[in-house]
Amino acid sequence: MEKLIGHINLLRRSSIKNKIDSRLKEFENNNEWFSELCFCILTANSKAKTAINIQNELGEDGFLNYGLSKIRESIIRNKHRFPNNKSRFITEARKFKDIKNILNGKDEFDAREFLAKNVKGIGYKEASHFLRNVGYKNLAILDRHIITLMAENKLIEKPKNLNKRNYIKIEGEFKKICDRTGMSCAELDMYMWHLKTGEVLK
Repeated sequence: MEKLIGHINLLRRSSIKNKIDSRLKEFENNNEWFSELCFCILTANSKAKTAINIQNELGEDGFLNYGLSKIRESIIRNKHRFPNNKSRFITEARKFKDIKNILNGKDEFDAREFLAKNVKGIGYKEASHFLRNVGYKNLAILDRHIITLMAENKLIEKPKNLNKRNYIKIEGEFKKICDRTGMSCAELDMYMWHLKTGEVLK
């Protein structure tokens, strides 16, 4: 863990800190919750960059109103994966178009449970990602980059599958790094993701 914390602290003293602070502030002020939910449906087993391109192309209005074929065409045009399933999940998610009010009053752990149980295409990782992107701070986004980095630093054994039990267990190890660095899960994720990818996305 010490080596990993050393790398994180180096980044915190670099220009990357300003980029990450700015992105976290954007999350806190994000008012397009349904668009963000659709973005996180798109990120499941797929690249974040192409999901961002689709989100920028369709926008909140497109996710809410475009027909299945038009959404599917955008997914294909942007060379994103699973166009049939992803377009169907997005249109079916419209029953949660008022997701901000639906989650109002729930803490982030209950909100994650609700999303994972009720929104097709959303699991624990995607639910945690969505909640971080609308301003929640205490859930780990255990994508392949974060898990690989933790495994490389001997903090976990790479799981064969990321079921709920494994997710909660690894999240606990992730939070130990949060405690050591004095960062929220949201902030630490941005630094660790940058360590593995060299980028600050969302």
